[in-house]
Amino acid sequence: MLLFSIISVNAQESNPLEGRWDLEMEWMGKTVPSWLEIRKSGHETLIGRFVFAFGSARPVSEVKLTESGFTFSIPRQWEPEGEDMKFEGSLQGDLLQGVMHYTDGSQVNWTGKRAPKLTYTDKPAWGKSINLFNGKDLTGWHADNENQWVVKDGILTSPKSGANLISDDKFMDFKLHAEFRYPEGSNSGIYLRGRYEVQIADHKGLEASDINFSGIYGFLEPNENAAKAAGEWQTYDITLIGRRVTVVANGKTVINDQTIPGITGGALDSKEGEPGSFMIQGDHGPIEFKAFEVTPLKSE
Repeated sequence: MLLFSIISVNAQESNPLEGRWDLEMEWMGKTVPSWLEIRKSGHETLIGRFVFAFGSARPVSEVKLTESGFTFSIPRQWEPEGEDMKFEGSLQGDLLQGVMHYTDGSQVNWTGKRAPKLTYTDKPAWGKSINLFNGKDLTGWHADNENQWVVKDGILTSPKSGANLISDDKFMDFKLHAEFRYPEGSNSGIYLRGRYEVQIADHKGLEASDINFSGIYGFLEPNENAAKAAGEWQTYDITLIGRRVTVVANGKTVINDQTIPGITGGALDSKEGEPGSFMIQGDHGPIEFKAFEVTPLKSE
């Protein structure tokens, strides 16, 4: 009853469950990142959003308080057919912990830490630009599975669906200039710090959406769809400082200094307070790059 008395607070006060939480789950023999947001809706009802190891952010219609903690459930998205995914959790000091009941009935243990505040500056001093792709080979990169990436005629190429490509170097705050193209119907993405996917896909002519071209997957919607036709070279110029991101797609500012709430599906980890690698998605479809230039923020 002590925990319940702590989290069942007056409607005018903040609830210690409220906020954004970086989760880790012991799933299929490995640790996978996830994310949870809990906030008030009205005076007393708690609602939220959840990001699993894959897929987009999903709404949580109600987080219910219990004598031992809290529960919520969400319908499956890309998971196998079965029951809704059900969560049981409790707050132990500054740590969330609990169990997820997966669609097949199996149980997955998870823990969560409050997502850190990330420092932002509106007067950035930039360091020296670094071209992470040398135009010759995969030096500075590694695949997360059996590698299909090759360098052909100075172009970094994933000719078929396969492994994701991860930079050896890690970055915190930066500007990125990337030039890429894809064939008809293909799908890829660039993960900033390995955690926040900027969608790349053959979406010319579609409505702007947070899951379409240049969106921060499942979170931030571009103000227009600036995608060119498949087969054409395209550009992203992306600035990420703290949680605030600006995306310029093919010369048009489509996301302007917006806050990324948390990690997106497919992230390498949920350690948001640490520098992270770039990851280029190669497990969805073919993609080519001829430039991948990073300008880091100068450290004080």
